[in-house]
Amino acid sequence: MKQLEKLLKKTAVSRPSKTTSRQIVVFKTQQDYRQCLKMLNVNGIKPVKSVDSHRLICCHFHRSTDMKKIKQHPSVAYIQRDSKVKAHAIKPAVTKRGGARKRKVTKKNSLVDAAKIPWNVSRVKSPRLWNRTMGQGVKVAIIDTGIAKHPDLCIAGGVNTITGGSFQDDNGHGTHVAGIAAATGRQKIYGNAPKVKLFAVKVLDQNGNGFVSDIVEGIDWCLKRGIKVMNMSFGLTGSGNNKALQDAIKRAAKQGAVISASAGNEGTTFSPLIDAPARYPETIAVAATDRLNRVADFSSRGNGISVAAPGVNILSTLPGDEYGKMSGTSMSAPHVTGGAALLRSLFPRMSPAEIKRRFEASALRIQGGRQAVGAGLLQVAPAAVASGYRVPSKAQRLKKAKSVSRPVLLIPSGQSKG
Repeated sequence: MKQLEKLLKKTAVSRPSKTTSRQIVVFKTQQDYRQCLKMLNVNGIKPVKSVDSHRLICCHFHRSTDMKKIKQHPSVAYIQRDSKVKAHAIKPAVTKRGGARKRKVTKKNSLVDAAKIPWNVSRVKSPRLWNRTMGQGVKVAIIDTGIAKHPDLCIAGGVNTITGGSFQDDNGHGTHVAGIAAATGRQKIYGNAPKVKLFAVKVLDQNGNGFVSDIVEGIDWCLKRGIKVMNMSFGLTGSGNNKALQDAIKRAAKQGAVISASAGNEGTTFSPLIDAPARYPETIAVAATDRLNRVADFSSRGNGISVAAPGVNILSTLPGDEYGKMSGTSMSAPHVTGGAALLRSLFPRMSPAEIKRRFEASALRIQGGRQAVGAGLLQVAPAAVASGYRVPSKAQRLKKAKSVSRPVLLIPSGQSKG
């Protein structure tokens, strides 16, 4: 360890500059990790962050550093650049001001206003399950730019792994994604799972950019709090891989986390690989479709796509109590996130792999092929039916509407607004 201490003392610095690069160092044992942290502290070097569960330390190093010498140290498992990631939205939000108009509450609050169900939520058939569950009790994390306060969002908590400050959204992307997954319908729109416990995990900055180390810390924060449904509407910049991100995804999946990830917005520029983390087999990779169930021009093509979901001109929540439309595979992924929350509410013990299989097996076959739309268009209720859930008849739903005070959907289960 003395050799490593000497190397780090010469090359690691507390603050970034034009002559430094941000690197992740992962240690082989917990003891080595803790010794290194102590050593850095003694020498007055403050790491960018450290994540105990991954034995990970992120530091700034002089660019002239020979990283091979550190990598070859027997205490070090691996060292790699702290890769950058970017949100998968391709168009700025088109704001609809004054949209948060209060609506008249129906008698006993027993009805779901069908007019508040966006076409895209109806298209993936999430509302068919709302008579039984709207995701109650399921914890969902939007790992993104944060989530802004909004009358159609109920935020249970959150974290900012970039600065440790507020998890409020200073970009708009995370708030829009959150609405697609979990808008409450209290004002204007419903998301796919309106009653989940929604958590904001801010890992991307005001420009929609971030670092892998911040995401790893965000995933770790979720797991420690029992949050087992996560949305990742971003991808690594470039075609490279990042072992720290992949290891964090694997660890989350082993602990039972369902992870929905956007495939990317590279369009018809064919690549054998879609963006990471969507390319990792532990995630559910989601492509984008339009209102005609056609694959979006911008949606990335490649191996590993699981299913597709609406991602063109999607109306959702925005900061400032506003609503607006955005496009991108970023908008597609939260349909799967909300759908996974509904399945988890019905089948708490269902594994991430089984939820993925159910979504793929029940998907609506559409044109485009496996490398464009995966198994097809997401169909949440059919996935639940295939898992053993029985959709109640209209007569049963009418009877329940009269006997309970919780929301019950009265539109026909086969009705589609899209």
